[in-house]
Amino acid sequence: MITLTESAAERVRALISEQASDEDALRLYTKPGGCTGFSYGMALDVQKEGDQVFTQHGVKVVVDPESLELIDGSEVDYVDDLTGQGFKINNPNATSMCGCGSSFRTATHAGQPGSCD
Repeated sequence: MITLTESAAERVRALISEQASDEDALRLYTKPGGCTGFSYGMALDVQKEGDQVFTQHGVKVVVDPESLELIDGSEVDYVDDLTGQGFKINNPNATSMCGCGSSFRTATHAGQPGSCD
């Protein structure tokens, strides 16, 4: 299961309301790369066949099965403080993360480390 904090849900609702499209969900995904092995991704999207769907604080979150294996149990937060603002993923499956926090590996999946660009 993926959870959103109320702060993250509020920000996603605002982003969705600004869109002039059918995108009504937050898509979380992973892809090989980043300095540790896998990188996180987020986008506004629509539900696709095979997606797992979670609803938190009125926001639909969609995740493909391959990504869910790596991020199941994660919490998505939105922070706005002196260091900046943005979404933060707290992934209990990550056994190693890069310094910038945007890439990770798990105990069973190393991914393909590469540039953080």
